[in-house]
Amino acid sequence: MNERIQSAIDKKNSGAYNCAQSVACAFCDTCGVDDATMAHITGAFGLGMGNMEGTCGALSGAAVVIGMNIHDRMQCRKAIKGVMERFKERNGAVICKELKGIGTGKVLRQCIDCVADAAEFLNDTLEQSEKNL
Repeated sequence: MNERIQSAIDKKNSGAYNCAQSVACAFCDTCGVDDATMAHITGAFGLGMGNMEGTCGALSGAAVVIGMNIHDRMQCRKAIKGVMERFKERNGAVICKELKGIGTGKVLRQCIDCVADAAEFLNDTLEQSEKNL
């Protein structure tokens, strides 16, 4: 397993990071931001924007990292769209409450798996972006 994906998983498992923080902090070195600052930047993105109604926090963390690494607006949008499409294809949803089965009783994906998936797709996207430079 890629070390960044494992780092994101370890952060989430520690209980000290929400889903967004877990993903973003695993990549903070690529952004030129220290762990504490990245944790503050992404603190409000956990739990689907704090109420499970929004996009999965792991994807929000990935979006922050993409924005910090890809400075062309169109390429940035294309990158996060690709991450979200891959995530939805694998997991069936991108909205936190849908992933958690709120209202349906059917959990599509556990948080730790969402973190791992978002980190995997983010890592792939950043690697591809570097190749295109």
